[in-house]
Amino acid sequence: MLLVSRSSSSYHHGNLQSALEDAALSLLETQPAARISLREVARRAGVSHNAPYHHFGDRAALLHALGVRAMRELLEAQEAAVAAAVGPVDRVRALGAAYVGYAADHPQSFALVFDPEYCPPGDPAADMAPLITRNEELLSREVAALVQVPGFVGRDPAALAAALWATVHGMAELVMLGHLPREVAEPALAALVDGGS
Repeated sequence: MLLVSRSSSSYHHGNLQSALEDAALSLLETQPAARISLREVARRAGVSHNAPYHHFGDRAALLHALGVRAMRELLEAQEAAVAAAVGPVDRVRALGAAYVGYAADHPQSFALVFDPEYCPPGDPAADMAPLITRNEELLSREVAALVQVPGFVGRDPAALAAALWATVHGMAELVMLGHLPREVAEPALAALVDGGS
């Protein structure tokens, strides 16, 4: 019978869970989630192959945690971009550019955020739901300001928000997969929203 010590004294990390997530994210930068194993994560973190089971019951639990962390990073990137922009049109452009930029810089993490196995559409886990809500509120708030701009006045905010998200997400996927050069994203976003002003 294999006995696994639960003592944290055998680990060199002050925060083993964070160290394991960091190791997994490092792997995720170079390979899709489907190829990541708990054994490889443990090796990358420099701990025993049993160590991940102290914090994650299985591989799916680890990938879920990475999806939540990636969603938080995506949201924070968008929030920071919006905070640095001035005016409704520039804020919407910045929001879209941050979304596409995150997908381009972290394609596997971005893909994990939208993987229905770890984030079922319409039924997110308790730790993912508030992040999704915050992201939806961010987009809704910026679109509500945008429809006050000449050229956008009178447009349905909910329909415009859905159209913008769908367009920007499609652009992010195309950039992420190498079908669209990253440099095209900002001019494309400008063409999308500047015409209304």
